[in-house]
Amino acid sequence: MKVDGRRLKFDEVKQYYLLYKPAGVVSTRSDPQQRETVIDLLTKRGVRGYFYPVGRLDYDSEGLLLLTNDGEFAEVVTHPRHQLERAYEARVLGVPDEHELDRLRKGVIIDGRRTLEAGVSLRRVLKGNRGPEAIVEIVIKEGRNRQVRLMCDAIGHPVVQLTRTRIGSLKVGGLKPGQVRAVSPEEIKGLVKRTASTPKTESAARSPKPAPTSRRSHAK
Repeated sequence: MKVDGRRLKFDEVKQYYLLYKPAGVVSTRSDPQQRETVIDLLTKRGVRGYFYPVGRLDYDSEGLLLLTNDGEFAEVVTHPRHQLERAYEARVLGVPDEHELDRLRKGVIIDGRRTLEAGVSLRRVLKGNRGPEAIVEIVIKEGRNRQVRLMCDAIGHPVVQLTRTRIGSLKVGGLKPGQVRAVSPEEIKGLVKRTASTPKTESAARSPKPAPTSRRSHAK
């Protein structure tokens, strides 16, 4: 299989794991503050070897995280041009109205740049300790630092809890916080297929076509 003109090899020595990262665990191989890492969780589950996370998940967030020893695969699926979907459930303060949800769908400004269009839906309304709260599903195709939290801040509904529920075609399934499972070669190939055809960038998709050059009439 080729992506960006390069052939990806799926050797038997390459391994891929899907971890449900709990909140309070760092998405790095080591931590200078001696906090628990995702590698520590792999070790506890009996997984040995040199692995590293594919992308990142905030310390305060939970949910799915891929880990592998395949650097080429990691580079392909995390490259911004491929816009691999990631789905989140955000528990937010207050209940966003349709106008606010539509702002998230169309993009909000973070650090001077507008976010790409996102899939956004209100799942349910809950009673929280500080008043009503809501569960909002947000599907994004970019991975800017703390993006979902900042998006929700931009519409005035801070995140209370954030869970990543899907990476491309990989879903939580029956995984619980701290649990890990091996990802099959078929699942990995399916994930890579989603990146094989590069989508148009937002700017290209929205750029208007140049107007045709007007021709002066020579009729008398």
